[in-house]
Amino acid sequence: MSAVLRDQERARFAYERVAAVPPAERDDYENAVLGLGADILRVGLVAALAAVQRLEKRGARLLDDLAAAKIPGLEAADGKALVAKARTLDADRYMIATRETLAVVSWLRRACQAQSTDRKG
Repeated sequence: MSAVLRDQERARFAYERVAAVPPAERDDYENAVLGLGADILRVGLVAALAAVQRLEKRGARLLDDLAAAKIPGLEAADGKALVAKARTLDADRYMIATRETLAVVSWLRRACQAQSTDRKG
């Protein structure tokens, strides 16, 4: 699959997932998404996912969304298994999973910002 098609799939996935977030959970979800990319770059994939996991209910939806994103190496049934799966990756697969997670998070962030603008405008 070409890079353009992968990006289109990520965009479609992100906009669908963000649209499905109930209004009462939107602010928590957006805050978790907006911080995740920077956290991955700052502390690494496993530590960043563990931080989202520590948010408990506020981070559960984001972890479930990442598990559903079909990130290579992080194929998991649900968000609860995602962090454990990330811990088992060898260095090469960890780097690929990090890059792919950042790409998905980037689209989730764009979708959050677009939907936030739609609600306010």
